[in-house]
Amino acid sequence: MTRIRTYLTLALVGAALLTVSACGIKRVSRVDPNSVTDLSGNWNDTDSRLVANELIGQSLNAQWSRDWSMANGGTPPTVIVGDFRNRTMEHIAVGTFVRDLERAYVQSGSVRVVASAMERDEVRAERADQQTNASAETRARLAREQGARFMLQGDVQAIEDSEGREKIVFYQVDATLIDLESNTKVWVGQHKIKKYVQRRRLTP
Repeated sequence: MTRIRTYLTLALVGAALLTVSACGIKRVSRVDPNSVTDLSGNWNDTDSRLVANELIGQSLNAQWSRDWSMANGGTPPTVIVGDFRNRTMEHIAVGTFVRDLERAYVQSGSVRVVASAMERDEVRAERADQQTNASAETRARLAREQGARFMLQGDVQAIEDSEGREKIVFYQVDATLIDLESNTKVWVGQHKIKKYVQRRRLTP
């Protein structure tokens, strides 16, 4: 009888271990990078992409763009995307957001986007190397850089309100386009996101 109880105990322990092991199995699935996914309610890649497209759309439809086009015979303005400061308490991949802004500007075909300061350093080093090591027919010429006339910069702010299992996350992204010659703010844009997050109760 004691031996039977021992076998039963071992069987139950083994079953419990198998159950725990099964619960710990990780499953990874690939999803469409453009799909909308929200797990925590925090800022994510979808927010970055949608806000960038919205802000650039606002910018290109504003009066400054029409004024520039009329005054310059349809020549597109040259823009550099500067810093966007993260003023929230959470980690936000600002670099990814800046890239999304640059992509939206470039794909619009309405502006020319120049390289950032860090990118220019690398390009200048390559151009300087070409002056010594590349043939005269293929080397990039010096002092031919396109200067930016406008700089886009801004910040991301957030407000969170929670009670029990419910949470509201509010994001506000402000952007300003500045004339680098006169320091004039030619356009100020804003986009807001509000998320409602509800945590489900765990069922036994």
